[in-house]
Amino acid sequence: MTSLSVLFQGLLFTFCFLTTLAQAQKPAVNSTKLARPKLVVGIVVDQMRYDYLYRYYNKYGEGGFKRLINDGYNCRNNHYHYALTVTAAGHSAVYTGSLPAINGIVGNDWFDRSTGEKVYCTDDKEAATVGSNNVTVGKMSPKNLLTSTVTDQLRIATNFRSKTIGIAIKDRASILPAGHSANGAYWFDSKTGNWVTSTFYTSELPKWVQDYNAKKMPSEYLKRGWQTLLPIGQYIESTPDDEPWEGKLPGVLKPVFPYELAGLAGDAFGVVTTTPWGNTMTKDMAIATVKGENLGKGTDTDFLAVSFSSPDRIGHAFGPTSIEQEDNYLRLDREFADMFTFFDSWVGKGNYTVFLTADHGGVDVPAYWNDHKLPAGLLDAARVDDTIKKSLSDAFGSGDFVLSNENYQWYLNRKLLKEKKISMTNAVEVAKTALLQIQGIADVINLNDMGKAPLNAYQLELYKNNVNAKRSGDLQIILQSGWFAGTGTGTDHGTPYNYDTHVPFLLYGWGVYKGETLRRTTIADIAPTISSLLHILPPSGNVGNPVQEALKKN
Repeated sequence: MTSLSVLFQGLLFTFCFLTTLAQAQKPAVNSTKLARPKLVVGIVVDQMRYDYLYRYYNKYGEGGFKRLINDGYNCRNNHYHYALTVTAAGHSAVYTGSLPAINGIVGNDWFDRSTGEKVYCTDDKEAATVGSNNVTVGKMSPKNLLTSTVTDQLRIATNFRSKTIGIAIKDRASILPAGHSANGAYWFDSKTGNWVTSTFYTSELPKWVQDYNAKKMPSEYLKRGWQTLLPIGQYIESTPDDEPWEGKLPGVLKPVFPYELAGLAGDAFGVVTTTPWGNTMTKDMAIATVKGENLGKGTDTDFLAVSFSSPDRIGHAFGPTSIEQEDNYLRLDREFADMFTFFDSWVGKGNYTVFLTADHGGVDVPAYWNDHKLPAGLLDAARVDDTIKKSLSDAFGSGDFVLSNENYQWYLNRKLLKEKKISMTNAVEVAKTALLQIQGIADVINLNDMGKAPLNAYQLELYKNNVNAKRSGDLQIILQSGWFAGTGTGTDHGTPYNYDTHVPFLLYGWGVYKGETLRRTTIADIAPTISSLLHILPPSGNVGNPVQEALKKN
């Protein structure tokens, strides 16, 4: 062997040895990626009481509600964990996993002591309308929400690569779920018939939104009117048509089918949102959003937060037992089936996760209960206000003792009380003595000293969870079960009773077991459950717990 050959072999051996050594020292690369769904779809049905899942069950098709019930995970004993159950607070609680006391959304409106003005939950004077010449409809943003949402946390977890978008007829039902860092939120302008947004999100509507608006679908729905889906004699789950406690749509003489739809001056398309066509618009806009933003097609999970607002408007107008509400849910079931079929084709069956819940329930119309010998009634809010003012003036002399009222709370004039050297405790006790003479009022509590409230532990906890020091009132009226402040037609909500707190919580799709539980869960459990599914931090103000038995170990 030549010296050259020996040298070559030596170099070759050294090269192989160093290569082997380097490979041995190189850390192993794990090729397994974190498993997540391509798309999460959060569905909130405004005013959907839990029993609607089963009241009309035998008439539902297989692809809508039944698909979620029978192939998903059903938390059948799911309740709100605070007392004042209204739309803005509900949507905020669903997506923050928090409480009004923490996230700040104590109602749809509240009184701001620092300015002396009422505040709407999504008011933002610095924002402007995008997509309409209606200057007021777009002065909105989530700035009044004091915590993050699960949609925010997904954005943060993916370094803002994930897209999150909110869709709803109501601005608050779109804006609050979408979160602070959303890629977009769109809501309906009933004056022009356009879907709009605000400059908080963008300076110009995306082309796909402009294209959808150009179809002028609300005008088409006005022409079609509203007929029952089934022969009216088959609506045996509901009261007869034209009950005295049913409200009327604009331009009609009686609340009976079929309806011809007519807009009002300044609100040309508002009537459409009080029919099932509002659900159709919302579903179509949700699908347009997924297509237009290419949701579920990227490398990171996207999130669509969609709320169906029309069931609430129909409930407020006609009541929970009306044929109108039954027809609404039978049609909504079909809209869900269409939407799920679209998701199957868009991202693939089993590649997306859905949850369904509601922002609150609703009480049956008091007159309907009275007809069946059940205790219920209507409270005269003006009488309550007058009683509080008169009782305080009679006891302490003349003065403007009441600044405002909202959410069955009265904001007292603390400055005047201090000037007159009247304690809040004394003021509330005086008003309470007078108020308890009014039928329908169960109790009155001082929100500044709830530790001393002689209230049962269950309800006391619910009211405590509502109180935000800067946004809540001083005096809280607790209604008797079955009562609300109203005019006699349709329903309402906003109390701690089961008809308002007991709402659906269904999970379906990627990462979800098939099954159900009857253990008590709360609305606060939804956000941490989705956070656990996605392996992300829960929202900043979260107080809930994951429903771990519903989730697969992916």
